[in-house]
Amino acid sequence: MKIDESLILKLEQLSRLQLSASERSGIREDLNRILEMVEQLEELDTEGVAPLTYINEDVNVMREDTIRGQTDRTAALKNAPDQDGAYFRVPKVIPSKTAKK
Repeated sequence: MKIDESLILKLEQLSRLQLSASERSGIREDLNRILEMVEQLEELDTEGVAPLTYINEDVNVMREDTIRGQTDRTAALKNAPDQDGAYFRVPKVIPSKTAKK
């Protein structure tokens, strides 16, 4: 399979790109080289070769989730600049839909 101008134009449209003629030419050459490389790989005899699933044999060691180091609400709110006894109070950051610009 060879990459031609019509395929490049279709890819350009699908990807919503606007390429110059020199960019199209460069992409066509690059894609053709990629296809040639894949064709070379297809010539290899892979009979009896197991597929590579993982590069290394490491296993992720998971630990149990434990709750520790909690701060009670009173201590957490003690140094807050503005709080109501249960929550931190912060300035409103999302403007309302009726706010004028």
